[in-house]
Amino acid sequence: MHTKRVVSTQEANDLIDRLREMHDSELMFHQSGGCCDGSAPMCFEVGDFMVGSRDVKVGEIHGCEFFMSSEQFEYMKNTHMTIDVVKGRGSSFSIEIPLGVRFITVSRLFNTEEFENLEEIEID
Repeated sequence: MHTKRVVSTQEANDLIDRLREMHDSELMFHQSGGCCDGSAPMCFEVGDFMVGSRDVKVGEIHGCEFFMSSEQFEYMKNTHMTIDVVKGRGSSFSIEIPLGVRFITVSRLFNTEEFENLEEIEID
């Protein structure tokens, strides 16, 4: 079995379901590169955020594509990310912010076994 680069907690999945229902739309994520709340996962309705030619799809969480810039991926390529939710209003453009919660990324380095079994991704 391949190691996923990004996963989500049950709390994040529940919030994704709530946002899908509220917005009647599919969602996607982009790990911001340092603006606003620093490096944070930002959630958008599909089509509201234009993925650039230099963005990398690093995986999916709860049926949502998850992207980051190729420059940030180069920095984080050895990092496992878990997307979670905390109370508090962030200062990003992510669609959960009006609910008084925000997505966060909890990261750690892959261990040797995980690193050897990483899911392949396409990088242009």
